[in-house]
Amino acid sequence: MTAHEVKLMKGNEAIADAAIKAGCRHFYGYPITPQTELLEYMSVHLPKVGGTFIQSESEVAAINMVYGAAAAGARVMTSTSGPGLSLMSEGLSYLAGAELPCVIVDVCRAGPGLGFITPSQSDYWLLTKSPGHGDFHLIVLAPNSVQEMADMTFQAFDLADKYRNPVALLTDGILGQMMEKVQFDRKRQNKIPRKAWAARGANKQGSRNIIKSLFVPPLDDLEAHTKHLFNKYKDILENHTQWELYRIETAEILIVAFGIASRICLKAIQLLQQEGVSIGMIRPITLYPFPSSIIAAAAKNVRCVEVVEMNMGQMLEDVRLAVNGLAPVEFYGRTGGTIPSVKEIMDHLRALKKKYRHRK
Repeated sequence: MTAHEVKLMKGNEAIADAAIKAGCRHFYGYPITPQTELLEYMSVHLPKVGGTFIQSESEVAAINMVYGAAAAGARVMTSTSGPGLSLMSEGLSYLAGAELPCVIVDVCRAGPGLGFITPSQSDYWLLTKSPGHGDFHLIVLAPNSVQEMADMTFQAFDLADKYRNPVALLTDGILGQMMEKVQFDRKRQNKIPRKAWAARGANKQGSRNIIKSLFVPPLDDLEAHTKHLFNKYKDILENHTQWELYRIETAEILIVAFGIASRICLKAIQLLQQEGVSIGMIRPITLYPFPSSIIAAAAKNVRCVEVVEMNMGQMLEDVRLAVNGLAPVEFYGRTGGTIPSVKEIMDHLRALKKKYRHRK
């Protein structure tokens, strides 16, 4: 008997299976393409392990159900896409303000508005910059394979519990529907921490835990609480920022791309190497916290930095801030659910090599 279990799975189903293996026993969500397979998988398999699945009447209801389960100390998850994520934004603020751990999966579709069910990366701003009102952040992970979708689900629950903070997985319609081999470690144990902070009624000593994000005067209490949240974010930045490097040591052009766009770029880089074009890539794995210092260090040694996204340039703003004038920053993006081809990216990179051939 092998120590590992290997399955051929869709990305959406891999997340759901990994969540159950990670100890998630509560799922509340509403169907929306292209994430509905995740919800369907949970509806079938979660009750088999004694879990609770509810198809809520709306995304607003779903995120508030998540709040209740998280407040009780359970491992809980929801999943959605673009418009549904917008509806959850108030609840995300409440969850972060009350310091409640949970996992939110966003299988991104094209927008704005109803847009279409085709894949996109246009929820970057929503998750990393403005997931809801007030001063707070989500931890945001961006897988680029079905295996990583499974692996990062385990990680998301662990980070959520460690920091008592919502964690988001930002995927897209390609990754959600893509089928690849996934390997699960049979020996992996669900190490769910004891949650002494969870809501409870009065015990024998008469004390009880109340979960809230409301702070009435004095206002110093709310300011102190918000500063406490940002001390957590600083610790996350220092200890859990993640990235992947590819051939940056001798690169003349540096690509920054995340998620499925990074896989398309990788193929373009490999083909252009045969033409003698030296290109490296940094793939941010955590979109919040963002690996700014790593990008800045690499930008010192290249002729230009190229950002590739399936949107109109949302991560581009973070890359420009990180580079801070150390090198020119260029952009190539497709939007509206259009997927950039390897040939398009290769042609754009060839043009950049020619444009910056005299820059040291």
